[in-house]
Amino acid sequence: METRAWARLGVVAGVFGAVAGAASYGARELIARQAAIARGRIGDPLGHVAPEADRVYKKRYGDPIDLLMLGDSIAAGLGADHPKHTLGGGLARRLAKRTGRAVRLRTAARVGSESSRLARQLRRLPADYRPDVAVIVVGGNDVTHRVPVADSVRHLTEAIDALRERGCEVVVGTCPDLGALKPVPQPLRALGSRASRLLAAAQRDAAIAHGARAVSLAHVVGPFFITNPDEMFSLDRFHPSTHGYKRTAKAILPSVLAALGYAETVPFGHHAPSAG
Repeated sequence: METRAWARLGVVAGVFGAVAGAASYGARELIARQAAIARGRIGDPLGHVAPEADRVYKKRYGDPIDLLMLGDSIAAGLGADHPKHTLGGGLARRLAKRTGRAVRLRTAARVGSESSRLARQLRRLPADYRPDVAVIVVGGNDVTHRVPVADSVRHLTEAIDALRERGCEVVVGTCPDLGALKPVPQPLRALGSRASRLLAAAQRDAAIAHGARAVSLAHVVGPFFITNPDEMFSLDRFHPSTHGYKRTAKAILPSVLAALGYAETVPFGHHAPSAG
């Protein structure tokens, strides 16, 4: 996600809707102070360009699987210390190992993207590009920018439908729990946690209704980020570290394998498309 997002929330006094208009003046002032503290703690040590991870992984295996990454800075891999340690790179390497096939990675995800940018990411792809599977991770910037859940979900489902029209399987990693961001003080962190979980639930329901698989990141990797923040977060304590991406790639992999027909069952936190 984009670290500068917290600075563009009207001093975050109304970040999650319930605060604006409902809280007292004193409460809004408190939220504003918490936002200023968060901005100071997070900073911007990573810049805004993720490592370039696109290439063919395990090329010698042949018969490549085309893997597409869409979404925000997590999908792009900001915070990883090497291209192969981005979320896409980690998924590609693990997918190749499990299937015995090469994996051709293409990353259309961009740092700072909201769900509304998914359509632009798709438009930038070649018209004849037909990925085998696409992984979408998006939503954090929607929460911090106060995008209505209905709008976020609409953009997500439009992207899913467009990908499926290309004959592509889709896996959605739902919005991570912003409550894991320890540099963000309370009560702002609690508000972020509630808003991100509401969006994640809506993303899950919409994804499976439109024929995609969903992975509830707050359930499958969220506890690791909460209990081991020094290990799981990068320098800005906001984006995943190399180890954080490793855990996330490992967690998403079962649904990617199932989408491609290489697994029949998936663990807790993974959701198959609705029947019909």
